[in-house]
Amino acid sequence: MAGLTAMEKKLAEYKCNTNEAIQLKLVRFPEELEDDNTTFNPEYSHQVFGDDEVAFGYKGLKILLYYIAGNLSTLFRIEYTSKVNEKFDCVEADDVESKIREIIPPGFCTNTDDFVSLLEKEVNFRPFGTLLHTYSVHNEEAGDDITYQIYKADMTCPGFREYHERLQTFLMWFIETASFIDVDDERWNYFLVFEKYNKDGATLFATVGYMTVYNYYVYPDKTRPRVSQMLILPPFQGEGHGAQLLETVHRYYMSSPTVLDITAEDPSENYVKLRDFVLVKLCKDLLCFSPGRLMQGFSQEMVVEAQQKLKINKKKQRELAKMRRCLRPEELTNQLNQIDLNMQHEQLEESFQQLVSDYRRVLERLAQA
Repeated sequence: MAGLTAMEKKLAEYKCNTNEAIQLKLVRFPEELEDDNTTFNPEYSHQVFGDDEVAFGYKGLKILLYYIAGNLSTLFRIEYTSKVNEKFDCVEADDVESKIREIIPPGFCTNTDDFVSLLEKEVNFRPFGTLLHTYSVHNEEAGDDITYQIYKADMTCPGFREYHERLQTFLMWFIETASFIDVDDERWNYFLVFEKYNKDGATLFATVGYMTVYNYYVYPDKTRPRVSQMLILPPFQGEGHGAQLLETVHRYYMSSPTVLDITAEDPSENYVKLRDFVLVKLCKDLLCFSPGRLMQGFSQEMVVEAQQKLKINKKKQRELAKMRRCLRPEELTNQLNQIDLNMQHEQLEESFQQLVSDYRRVLERLAQA
């Protein structure tokens, strides 16, 4: 702060970190509205508030975005202790409300009473689409098994379009390069995870996470499903829901004779690790990967069966083929030879060791599954 004028120091007090100011909740019971333990914050807010992730003009800023756990009806409210334009004529506070309104659909509540009234109707909410898979996870805190279900939905499901508009707002806070998709394109599939829970003797459903998949056409009669975005909401992370969702989606597409292979759009490192675990787990069901065959060592037959049965995409080969199509011969040569041989060896060794570490982690997780 050295070298700043008194006014600059004063104004600096009105800068708020938006990752801390934004407070998110998934509400099941009215008492959770005042329970700080149910609050979680974004990982990112730069797509709404800029690269510095700062809102100017407020002290004690709180941006409340509370969602009813099942249908995601929303409460949006802004709170602060003071605002610059109440005391200063030379500056103006950021229009935080307008920035949030750009990403959340209309129809949200602005006061707690209306939100609680909607919460009382949550008993009528049911998951959208077709049930694909049911599984349970043991909860140490509750001392019981909790049931979860995965559904496949599309925009023909009554009420799903409005629900999806609310659901996709979470992408802005938890996926670094997220964007909203064109829901009018019928080639999108949506896979949703819900938790079943009891409230006053009734069975209710809470949103856990979801995945979007785009079905590309492959000549002459195939499709290539590409995973676009996948998110397990923070209160449910670390419980294995991502693996359950990805495995369910893979099994769904594997069973279709029209699916050529399954891909992912710009996969993150965490997604690749999750996919490795799921694919290794699926390989256990293949004849070539039976214990007796594994003892005989790796074979080309394993590659063929895994690709054909699990619809695994030949990613590296396709990338090289794409480069060959897009680049002139001399450009391709320069691209492939731009790293000297020693550096290639160093990077290859580093990649190999990282791969060994990743596979060891997959095997350890597989042993616990």
